[in-house]
Order: sequence, then structure tokens, then C-alpha cells
Amino acid sequence: MPYQPFDLTGKVALITGGNGGIGLGMADAIAQAGGSVCIWGTNPEKNAAALAQIEAHGVPAAAMVCDVSQEEEVERCFAETLEKFGRVDGCFANAGRSGRGNLTPFVEMTTESWREIMGVNLDGVFYTYRAACRHMIERGDGGRLVVTASLAALSGAARNEHYAATKGAVVSMTYALSVEMARYKITANAILPGWIETAMTESAFNWDKFADAVKPRIPARRWGEGKDFGGIAVYLMSDASAYHSGDTLLIDGAYQKF
Repeated sequence: MPYQPFDLTGKVALITGGNGGIGLGMADAIAQAGGSVCIWGTNPEKNAAALAQIEAHGVPAAAMVCDVSQEEEVERCFAETLEKFGRVDGCFANAGRSGRGNLTPFVEMTTESWREIMGVNLDGVFYTYRAACRHMIERGDGGRLVVTASLAALSGAARNEHYAATKGAVVSMTYALSVEMARYKITANAILPGWIETAMTESAFNWDKFADAVKPRIPARRWGEGKDFGGIAVYLMSDASAYHSGDTLLIDGAYQKF
């Protein structure tokens, strides 16, 4: 009999920031594996395009406009997600902002900039995970928490300290949740992407000086893509990962080992 744990039929995944890049790569793979998908994003046009791509796999899907930095929006959208799907089995806290659009020295970093990145990357994960944990505990049959952190949680990110701080924080949050939620059959893991080609990294990757310095240091000799996160998303969503919790998983083409 074929190995079945990667069949996600009947499971529901919520993916914040799921309308592009890494989030869409996860959403598309989960849909291909038979899972229902709800994506949250702030751009209605990108949401609609992503939804059409996911629905092409013949699974139930939805897209909602949600700014995860706003507590009331998270609570509203989570309630709407449950109203539509009845349950959330996997919560992928993927929405994030990079500070690289304004590479000012740390001593010139404004409080406004600091708070803006914290609001999405850290507060947004807290609000989303809190809603998900309440639901999963009440439902009683477990669940999956997966956060998109970053290689910046492990290595230096000059002039991007606010971003790095949020990514280190969500890794610590993951460890804490893996311990507290284990009794409820809820796992918690963090994915650490390396240099991935997305809308967030477009400006850096189009800068020749940066690309010429960084790309040759990637042993895989290419930038990562959203679809490179499909396999790990399906695994972490599936029954195959039921005993895998409190981990950080590098998806970086071996960059960190070079």
C-alpha cells in the first residue's frame, strides 16, 4: 500500500502573506497535495491572482485582505476563516516586511521604522498564532504552527537590525510554543530561508554589486524560489511530521555551510 501521510485531503492550511513568494509556493504545494487553503494578504489584486492559481488544483480555497499587524483584523479574519472552512489544521505565519528598502545605519534608524517592522514580523505572528492556538486547543485534535523566520536570525544583518531582531524572536517563540503546545498535539517549527527571489528581495537582487558578491557564495549557484518551500510545507502540514517539533529548518541552498 502506498505511503499516505503526505495526502492532505481534509486538512485546512492558513497562510499569511500567501499571495506571493514563499507563501504562495507553500500554498500551491499544499493545494496540490489535496489540502484546502486560505491565504491572507494586504494586496487584493495579488490575492485574486494567487487564489485563481490555488483553485486550479480543484481544492476549496479563499483569500482575505488582512494586515496582520492589526490585532482586530487578525481576529476578524481568523473568525471568517473558521466560518468558511470549519477548522484550521496548519497555521503558516509567513507574512513579513524587510527593512532593506531603507538601509540606514543603525544609529540613524528611526523608532517609526523599528515599530513598523516589529508590527508585522513579530506582533503579526503573535496575533496569528494566538488565534490559531486557541482554536486548535479548543478543537482538541492537534495542529501545526509554522513560522517563516530568516537566515538573519543566525547571521549578521547590517543596517537591518530591526528585521533580524524579529526573526530571532519568532525562532524563540517557536521553541517556547513547541514545549507548551505539545500536550495538545500541536507542533511548532520555524523555516529559515536564505536568499530567495521574491518581491521583498527584488531591489537587492537587481543591484549588480550585491548580486555579484552574494550569488557566487551560494553552493546551489542560484537564488531560491517560492516553489522551493513547497515540499517542506507539505511535510510540516502532514501527519508525517507529528513528532517533529521545536526545530529550525534551513532552506538556503547550503549558503550557511559555505
